[in-house]
Amino acid sequence: MDPINSSTARAFLDRASWTTPPEAVVLEAEAAVVTAVEGSDAWRTTSYGFVHDTEHAALVPVGARWSLEVTFVLDFAEQFDQAGIFVRVNDSEWIKAGVEFSDGAPQVGAVVTHGTSDWSVAPVPEWVGREVTVRASRDGDALTIRARADGEDWRLVRVANLDPTADAAAGLFCCAPSRSGLAVRFTRVQFGDPDASLH
Repeated sequence: MDPINSSTARAFLDRASWTTPPEAVVLEAEAAVVTAVEGSDAWRTTSYGFVHDTEHAALVPVGARWSLEVTFVLDFAEQFDQAGIFVRVNDSEWIKAGVEFSDGAPQVGAVVTHGTSDWSVAPVPEWVGREVTVRASRDGDALTIRARADGEDWRLVRVANLDPTADAAAGLFCCAPSRSGLAVRFTRVQFGDPDASLH
């Protein structure tokens, strides 16, 4: 199935389905402000020993070759606040990528889950207060994740394996594992062609 080619967060949410409904969604002319439920998260087992499957991910079905960009305002600053892109095959096969506030700073990174989760991050304190765009590109057996603030150059975040035969859904997400009141303003959701090359 071809993904929806929407340029606004509001238009995307009109067609997407939530994995777990958020506390609230306020639709603006083009943007959408999503308020997360306290304790929402996505993680499977590794190091912590628990399974959390309560992320607020708004997803649409996607095919084998596509790119997705999700843009949001980075104005959250409490432990484990997070937002970005979510790609889901099933409850034990999924990838989330974006910015998560951890250990006193926003961190760009990804959680890749094939049965159990792993996590990689890098600090981006200079992105606070700016529009952040996370880009996922699916082609072949790879999901390539890049990110940037405003119009800066893309940073490669992760190259992750994704079964090329697996049916998947993709879209935006946010979680608030540690507190109530996280509201993320998503401004753009755009599908397109996959990246021509890794480098």
